[in-house]
This record gives sequence, structure tokens and C-alpha cells, in this order.
Amino acid sequence: MLTQPMLNIAVKAARAAGNIIVRHMDRLDRLKVTTKQNNDFVSNVDYQSEQAIIDILKYAYPDHGILAEESGKQDEAADFQWIIDPLDGTTNYLHGFPQFAVSIALKHKNRLEVGVIYDPIAQELFTASRGNGATLNGKKIRVTTHKGLHNALLGTGFPYYDQSYLDTYLETMKALMQKTAGLRRPGSAALDLAWLAAGRIDGFWEFNLQAWDIAAGALIVREAGGIVSDFNNQDSYLESGDIIAAAPKVFPEMMQIIQAKVKDSAYMQR
Repeated sequence: MLTQPMLNIAVKAARAAGNIIVRHMDRLDRLKVTTKQNNDFVSNVDYQSEQAIIDILKYAYPDHGILAEESGKQDEAADFQWIIDPLDGTTNYLHGFPQFAVSIALKHKNRLEVGVIYDPIAQELFTASRGNGATLNGKKIRVTTHKGLHNALLGTGFPYYDQSYLDTYLETMKALMQKTAGLRRPGSAALDLAWLAAGRIDGFWEFNLQAWDIAAGALIVREAGGIVSDFNNQDSYLESGDIIAAAPKVFPEMMQIIQAKVKDSAYMQR
């Protein structure tokens, strides 16, 4: 499959969305913001950037399907599906906290083919296509060669809208915190995964995410030499929303600890 033209279109769409996001940064107090559910917000910038992405993708590939955070699914029967988060880290954005990104992935049937994550503040563009490696602003990136959890730096995300599994999450956090150099929670799963791919952190885990939060990042991590799975050490993280991603020599210990804390929990029986 010739994925380069598709990757180029995804980059074009991500940059267009990023321009919209940055343009509104100096008037955050005037944005129209609504609450989708507890601690889960959406602004008119989310809608505008998502529409800009869809317009570019659909112009280039009118027969492709769409799965987008704000507008849902289009053309569900299509073999190709674009998975879009127009602004991952909306809460950060609304507070002027500069940790958010555009995330766009392309899935062909059940396989991720293209991933793009764009940080419009830092102007960092993370990209990958299946079998061709991962890049940051055009330069190849790789996950770390760190061995095990000792002195490792991990990223994570706290439960924010559904806190029914907070205790289970805290058990994993407590166990991992005691074995590592530290944990970080910047607030954008897409950027956490991109930073993992670039070697800035050694591992990442989170519960109950959506496909658009992690699709692009999962491919970028894998193409950078990392391992990505759900909590059962399977590939159904896009469906379950549960994800562990790490450098190869960090992953086994993370998996062992997280599985031990979640295996008998109500969360895994849901």
C-alpha cells in the first residue's frame, strides 16, 4: 500500500487544525464551551478544527470513513477509516496550559496504517506509516533502551470523567510509582505517546480512553520500536481504551504490575 500520499494529506489536515487552535489562543475567554459529561468539555475550536480536518480528508478521499470525537462516524462500511481527535487536551487548552495536540490516524480494515500527532505550540510534528518508522519534524525517532522500571520515567492519565475505577487506577499508580524515577501526567494521551516514541519517557499507561485518543500514538510508538497492548497483553486497546505502551525492556515489568492490580477488579469485569 502506498501510504505516503495519505500521510501527506493527514499532515496537511493536522496543520490546518493546528492553525485554528493557535489563532484562538489569545481569546480563550470568548470561546463557547459546553460540558459533554463530568469534567469533559468541548469548545467551538474543537468543532472548527475537526471540520477543517474532515474537509481536507474527504476532499482527497471521498470514499473513506470517519471516526471523529465530536461528529462521530461517517461511512461506517468503508475499508479505510480516519480516526480523528481535533484537540486532545481540551481542558488544558481552555486553561491556557500548553499541552495539547491534533491526532489523526488512518485504519485500513483492522490495521493502523498512518499516524500524525501535531503540537501546534511547540510546532512538533510526529508521524508514522506502517513499516516505515516514526519521525519528529522529519527526523527518525526511537523509544529508549532503558532496562526495566528502575529509574524509568512514566507517563499516565488520571480518571477524569468516570471515577468509578479510581481505586483500581490508584493501585497501579502506587505500585509503579514506588519502582520508578517518577510519573508525569501532562494531560494529553496523544502527546504522551508521541513523547514515548521520541524517547522522552520510557512508558505510559491509562484506563478507559477512546480510539481517537490513542490510535495515532499507538502506531507512532510501534514504528519507533515500542510495544503497545491492552491490559490483557492483546491488541484490543482501540476497543477497550485500556493501554500500556513502553520501550521493549520496560514493557514486561509494567505489564506484570498492572495485570496484578487489575485482574480481579470490578473494572475488568465491567
